[in-house]
Amino acid sequence: MSLGIQPQNPNLTGSQSQEPAGAGCHAGPTVRLSVTHGLKQYDVSVPPQFSIGELKKVLAQQSGLDPANQKLLFRGKEKEDSELLHMSGIKDMARLVLLEAPRSQEQVVEEEKMDPEVAQACEAIARVRAEVDKLADKVSTLEAAVNGHKKVDEKEFTVLTELLMIQLLKLDGIEAEGEARVQRKNEVKRIQNMVEAMDALKARYNNPFLDHSRSVEVATQWATFDYGSGQAPQTHAPQSFSQVTENWERFD
Repeated sequence: MSLGIQPQNPNLTGSQSQEPAGAGCHAGPTVRLSVTHGLKQYDVSVPPQFSIGELKKVLAQQSGLDPANQKLLFRGKEKEDSELLHMSGIKDMARLVLLEAPRSQEQVVEEEKMDPEVAQACEAIARVRAEVDKLADKVSTLEAAVNGHKKVDEKEFTVLTELLMIQLLKLDGIEAEGEARVQRKNEVKRIQNMVEAMDALKARYNNPFLDHSRSVEVATQWATFDYGSGQAPQTHAPQSFSQVTENWERFD
């Protein structure tokens, strides 16, 4: 099949002629490429100044594969979308291989969100996350006060910890599968780290001469924890929260 700015060759059976997207911006000579896709072969003619990304758009019209799901190999090596044909050694009559790339994590997430139950669970977790974000700001303010040796109301430690536990109970009540399950587990770990940081801050405030190197480590870890990455910092809950930690294990 033929594709490009050249006229269709009537001697090629089953061929399709179509002007490449953006070809009007690349007037001049073209290169003829043979692209193998499984048992199929696509013969296309495009300007040598085309990028790999532009070539993928042309092939999408024939293969039905979205450009984001395409992998183009030349001489056994995958080519990047930003690479230009003439700068990559891809000349007239060159042969390339088209493969379907594995679905990205973002695509898997979007597909799973099409499930009404998964979407509903993700929305519920997002609401909890928003509340936890607000509490995180308060914990940061309290941490700054303790680090600055300022006087604070000790009730704040208890109140913030209880508010965090309420959000944990909300997560416990959310039925989650797939991506929603991962999000819930990450948010649970995030809350756990914040509670541990609160316990460490309270200990430092009540005993400023205590060796608080461990407390600083805990506070720093929860503050820098990217709850979307699925990698929670490794911490050990203080004795006062040992029972709570046992309950958290069932989220795993």
